[in-house]
Amino acid sequence: MSNSSNKSPEFFEEDGENTNLLWQYVQSMAPDTVSQLSKPTSHEVFQVMERNIVGLLGNLPSEHFGVTVTTSREHLGRLLASAMISGYFLKNAEQRMTFEKSIQASERHGSED
Repeated sequence: MSNSSNKSPEFFEEDGENTNLLWQYVQSMAPDTVSQLSKPTSHEVFQVMERNIVGLLGNLPSEHFGVTVTTSREHLGRLLASAMISGYFLKNAEQRMTFEKSIQASERHGSED
C-alpha cells in the first residue's frame, strides 16, 4: 500500500483550515473506549458488517483463490470510514429495534392488566 502523492489525505491533517474535529476526538479517546466502540454488540450486526465489507472488496473465496487487494492509503481510509459509518448505522438500527420491541412488550403487558 503506498500513497503516491506523499501527501496525507485531508481526513488525517491536524492543522490549518482542514482540522477534523471528529478525528481529533477519536484520537483523544482511551484505547479501551475505542476498542469497545469498535466491537459489534450482536452477531447479526457483525454478519451484516462482514457482508458489506466483503461486497466492497469482492467475494472470491480465499480458500480457492489467492486474493490480494492493493489500494492507496487514501482509498483504504475511505473504505474504513465507510465501514465505520455502516457500523454506527447498524448499531443505531439495532438499538432502535431493541427499544421498539421493549415498547411493544410493555404495551402488551399493560393491556393484559
